[in-house]
Amino acid sequence: MTTATEVPADLLAFLDRVDTALDAMFTGDPGPYADLWAERDDVTLCGGWGTVEKGHADVVRTFAWVGSRFSDGTREREEPSVVVVDGDLAYTVGFERGVVRVDGGEPAPMVLRVTHGFRRLDGAWRLTHRHADFPPPDPRKATT
Repeated sequence: MTTATEVPADLLAFLDRVDTALDAMFTGDPGPYADLWAERDDVTLCGGWGTVEKGHADVVRTFAWVGSRFSDGTREREEPSVVVVDGDLAYTVGFERGVVRVDGGEPAPMVLRVTHGFRRLDGAWRLTHRHADFPPPDPRKATT
């Protein structure tokens, strides 16, 4: 298993491509993000608005729907909290933060907790899984 300080250079480069693609998604362009996904039947998406998809075609179709809802967004670049690599498999855990206009509304902050899964296929890293949700309030920090 590889720690965050030992992440292979090719995965670091791919993570930078993912960041750039997510920047585009926040402006309403899902194409760059969709292009990073493995064209396989076993890719999966558990989306922030409740969508659950399996298979490349359904996952990419959902990204087109999400992109159609977004405009005028900016995303803060943030390193993942966790990066784990084991051979040809990897995952990251972190947050996506930014401001985006959803469905033509006013620009508003958006924070998602995100886990991405990656697989090295034919020598190149590809996305294979995304789980995102809107983090609920931490009940341990509730005031009475």
